[in-house]
Amino acid sequence: MSGPFIDTIAGLEAVIGQTPPQMFLKDIDHLDAGALRWIGQSPLMFATFAEMGAETGAEMGEDAACVRVTLAGGSAGFAAGEGKALRVPLDLLDDPELPRPGQSFGSLFLLPGIGETLRVNGRVRAVADGVLHVAVEECYGHCAKALIRSRLWSAEPVTAADEAAGFVAESRFLALATVSREGRADLSPKGDPAGSLARLDAGDREDLLWFADRPGNRRVDSFRNIVQQPALAMALLVPGSTRVAMVQGRAALSTDEAERARFAVQGKVPALAVRVEVEEIVLRTSAALERAGLWPLGTSSDIDPARLFVDHIKLNRTKGLAAKLARASLSVPGASEMVKKGLAQDYKDNLY
Repeated sequence: MSGPFIDTIAGLEAVIGQTPPQMFLKDIDHLDAGALRWIGQSPLMFATFAEMGAETGAEMGEDAACVRVTLAGGSAGFAAGEGKALRVPLDLLDDPELPRPGQSFGSLFLLPGIGETLRVNGRVRAVADGVLHVAVEECYGHCAKALIRSRLWSAEPVTAADEAAGFVAESRFLALATVSREGRADLSPKGDPAGSLARLDAGDREDLLWFADRPGNRRVDSFRNIVQQPALAMALLVPGSTRVAMVQGRAALSTDEAERARFAVQGKVPALAVRVEVEEIVLRTSAALERAGLWPLGTSSDIDPARLFVDHIKLNRTKGLAAKLARASLSVPGASEMVKKGLAQDYKDNLY
């Protein structure tokens, strides 16, 4: 750790702790029936495309990263797939020019009325005949804390601020795109009440955007990526609006007490604040959000996220006694209800 900024994985773990091994037991390497049903009901996807050593209009070193984020959306089931394949029509992406074969891919699928999200990661296999083809490498469910904190599904149609600082201050949800040194993309959801999610500080030489760490799935892949290389992209939303703020920048993790205190909620100060040196921020209307028609919420999905979590743990191929015991414990009748109650208690006790 260097001053208030964290520059090593050891320094990060000293602040937030190590990721418990059981957090990886819900990962599978394909789209199972539950994931396909989820995708089949989803009207909105956030997607990131990333690569290392890429050029973005200027010469970059071999360790430089190009990270981009976009939205895709339409009627439920606009995306499809099977096994190790995911397909998305290019014309349903806000930025159809982004994907190229070989890029690392990360995505986040939302379900109407459901707090949990589905994450699907892999590689762009092809871009052909108007379709994005992704080779799936990882699939897992993500907890509902970000969407609960953002109150995403309780929003009504609203007109958001038309200038950057005001829009950022009103935002309650963001999709954070990062990439590891090895070139693995990650797309993580963040959510908070307006005024507590993110803040844009204008400066003479550069603008700084800050946001806070909150309790989540405890994998903190995005923060590990930022320690390794700082390039990131973000999409910020004001629930109820079809406008988005698209941000490109370089990030650092800070333990500065004053910066963290700005994001205190319910008397709880976050362990970390993330500083983003903004290279570009663009406000625009998202055609994907317009097509998805998320607000006001109509009928909620009937999918049970706890069931998906249980099924994925059973399908996980991790070896060892701990993994075997975890799978065995979820093979008993009522396992999904047990997981559902555990999630509900965690959401009640550990939002902040």
